[in-house]
Amino acid sequence: MRHIIFGGDGFVGRHLAPKLLADGHEVVVADIVKSDLPHYRHAQYVRCDVTDPASVAGVGIKADDMVYNLSAKMLSPIQVRAKRHDFFFPVNYHGTVHIIEAMAKAGAPKLVHFTTDMIYGHTVTYPMTEEHPVAPLGEYGLSKWKTEELAADWRKRGMNISLFRPRLIIGPGRLGILEKLFKLIDMNLPVPMIGSGKNPYQFISVFDCAEAARCAFKAGVPNEAYNLGSLNPPPVRKLLGDLVKHAGSKSLLIPTPGWAVKRTLDLLDWMNMPIMDPEQYLIADEECVLDVSKGKRQLGWVPQYRDEDMLIAAYTEYRAKKEGRVASPSHVPAE
Repeated sequence: MRHIIFGGDGFVGRHLAPKLLADGHEVVVADIVKSDLPHYRHAQYVRCDVTDPASVAGVGIKADDMVYNLSAKMLSPIQVRAKRHDFFFPVNYHGTVHIIEAMAKAGAPKLVHFTTDMIYGHTVTYPMTEEHPVAPLGEYGLSKWKTEELAADWRKRGMNISLFRPRLIIGPGRLGILEKLFKLIDMNLPVPMIGSGKNPYQFISVFDCAEAARCAFKAGVPNEAYNLGSLNPPPVRKLLGDLVKHAGSKSLLIPTPGWAVKRTLDLLDWMNMPIMDPEQYLIADEECVLDVSKGKRQLGWVPQYRDEDMLIAAYTEYRAKKEGRVASPSHVPAE
């Protein structure tokens, strides 16, 4: 069977493609860039800009293809308020429109599509199941929620679309906002926490995301949405404290009044000098933990990687890059 991965040269795609190849499938990577990845010895690459419907049509989707949409603009680099809509929507929303319309024209009904947990906004119920109220706090979450509404419409027309809502995805090749944290720790500077640090913080491994996409295909692409997050996330204070200890740093963790920090960050955002996106800091001291049991029940998917290990692996990669070394990616799953 042929599998087409839009955004397949990106973070999750570069781990999904080898999995599908190992299962004996034909893989087409459709992306605007092509990296020097070993799986291209066996996978076909097609240059594709998802913001251009003609470019998407040029990929040549066929009726019996399995399609994955991993193309997305993320919250890093941080954008000023006026530019956020035009930064996120062309790829995240309109790109999805172009992919689904090309699938419909080809008669291809099966899609695995990644959105985000940021569609939920502030925590209303804990832990957050897939039925949690939806209230995005910014253009990124809104662009992703609009694709979920789009998916609901196309499901009524006969498509099978599995949706995944991941927490912050980390793994080899992406540091994002973590780089700022690592720099503070490297310089032995205080690390301010938004709030007391007693609330948990949940990541999801890129390896677990790739496996979830594979599990959705194997389960027949259910018309469902699934949260993706780690199991038993530790409190922020413990997570960061373990990292500081691992790094041999003298950094101190500084609790702060969450409301005061948020208002300060709001002011910087209003002045077009953002250092975090509102969608990140407005929920930073809340109990934002995704319930991922639905994925286990329906797909047989269970996250394998611990938050503590993922963060230390990311820091190890950061140090290796800084020192001009190549860090071997951590494949140590949770016990």
